[in-house]
Amino acid sequence: MSDLNYMKKLLDGVAVEWVPLGSVSDIGTGSSNRQDEGESGIYPFYVRSKNVLRSDTFEFDEVAIIIPGEGGIGDIFHYVEGKYALHQRAYRIRIASDVVNTKFLYHFMRSSFKQFILMKSVGATAISIRKPMIEGFPVPIPCPNNPKKSLEIQAEIVRILDTFTKLEAELEAELEAELEARRRQYQYYRDQLLSFEEGEVEWKTLGNIGRIVTGRTPKSSDKSAWGDEVDFVTPSDIKNGMRSITCPSRRLSAEGAASMPKVQIPSGSLLVTCIGADMGKTVINANDCIPNQQINAIILTDDSVQVGYLFHVLTAMRDTLRRQGELGGGTMPLINKSDFSKIVVPVPSHEEQDRIATILDKFDALTNSITEGLPREIELRQKQYEYYRDLLLSFPKPDSEVAA
Repeated sequence: MSDLNYMKKLLDGVAVEWVPLGSVSDIGTGSSNRQDEGESGIYPFYVRSKNVLRSDTFEFDEVAIIIPGEGGIGDIFHYVEGKYALHQRAYRIRIASDVVNTKFLYHFMRSSFKQFILMKSVGATAISIRKPMIEGFPVPIPCPNNPKKSLEIQAEIVRILDTFTKLEAELEAELEAELEARRRQYQYYRDQLLSFEEGEVEWKTLGNIGRIVTGRTPKSSDKSAWGDEVDFVTPSDIKNGMRSITCPSRRLSAEGAASMPKVQIPSGSLLVTCIGADMGKTVINANDCIPNQQINAIILTDDSVQVGYLFHVLTAMRDTLRRQGELGGGTMPLINKSDFSKIVVPVPSHEEQDRIATILDKFDALTNSITEGLPREIELRQKQYEYYRDLLLSFPKPDSEVAA
């Protein structure tokens, strides 16, 4: 409550003048293209993305705000200090006035620019912006008749909002570090638990312990195949770190599923992606399902192998599966049903499988708890920042908007 009172007092009775952004800034685009990227470049290269590339050369040396000219408009902002390169369809905004703090403008644009530019782009099928549109963006100047006081207020607003963004970044870094530590811990114990001496356990091929099924996809023109009765699983439904899948993005009708009896997979089987960069992702299907043709399923038929144990074995073998797929020599890594069925896995006693699976399930649960909690924590910090940002930057608007 004291923080809220302080912020209200900071802006209490403060007069505000609204000016078009073009009157206090120099606005322009860069001249670089994506082919100018140099992965080992020493200068940041800003394009139409949140990702910052690298360049061997720079075009500007200044303090500025970078926004895309198309794609992600109102969602992507970069605050830069120093030398940088700029894409020809990205805009740089450099303050050319001694009454506006660049970082203050950065926070204000994150608060209000998207709504402003969407109103200017009503009816456009693809949103893109031109320089006059940016120049017309109205900017508030607190205490316009007292530049020193104005800059003090802007600097204090920046200090408060930067504190929240710093806390958000620190929290994200802390949680990412904890997540990475848990992953390493899980991988270490998994490798230790699944390392067997010669003759210590029996080794069996996947084809000997289960029936291998490669999925398929109904024809897109067959509208009757799609519905809401049977899960239809694709590689994009299988996320890294996922143990079981319950809600794929699409479902089939009962009629559509019945038309593909050979690829119906009972619950409690294993689904393994078998093509492309995501090859080797493994998951247990919680419901009866039909996978698409980029997935090999293992329907266990050997009672000596437990599905929870085999899940961890195949997860640990992901690099092996990828290498096997690359041996095919095609343009896309692929491990076919025949080669997949020949992969050999260790099969210890039931008791040992139980012990290994129980230990690794605990590590898996700890890792997933952070994985799931990370975006929630970041979202809460972001909402906290946005609340205080809106509180600090909600200046009274004039009767009429500043003309562009």
